[in-house]
Amino acid sequence: MTPNIFKTMRGPLDNTAALLGAAAAGFAVGLVANLGRKAAVQSLTTLKGQWDEGLKAEHRLTMKLFDALESTDESDARKRKALLLQLQHALAKHAFEEENVVYPAMRDHGQIVEADKLVHDHGYVKQYLFDLSEMDAADPAWIAKVREFRAEIEAHVEEEEQRLFPRLKAALGDEGNKHVTAVMNKAGFAAA
Repeated sequence: MTPNIFKTMRGPLDNTAALLGAAAAGFAVGLVANLGRKAAVQSLTTLKGQWDEGLKAEHRLTMKLFDALESTDESDARKRKALLLQLQHALAKHAFEEENVVYPAMRDHGQIVEADKLVHDHGYVKQYLFDLSEMDAADPAWIAKVREFRAEIEAHVEEEEQRLFPRLKAALGDEGNKHVTAVMNKAGFAAA
């Protein structure tokens, strides 16, 4: 009697199909989980309604991360690095929203020099983040660098919130503000 080749091959094919099915299910679960994470991250901004209020909420979150960093000491190097990573993610998303939506809107409404200065500031934000990630978090100079960084961020935030964003909001009008809010939230979701 000759062996049935289809019977002997069926076992490996069943295993391959099962593995492919499991991989597809895992991918789908991961995709849904990632979308949920993105929605949660962007919800802080979206729930504030207007684009400027969303950015202000993100500014407050940034200051809370700085508070947490400054409450650590040299013995908390691992915690410092974990908080720095959170700060990097929060600032990257925030910068993406501003640089890809808000600052172009500023330029479109005559705030060209101001928008360019804010982009320039973001370059230094990235420099501070890089420098801190390269430093030993247990080094006393590390927290001094964090405080210097915070002072720069506070000046940037004050300029945006007190002077530049109110000017843009007034120039945009109701429809323009709705549009910038929608586009910024979409950008924030993509970056989250």
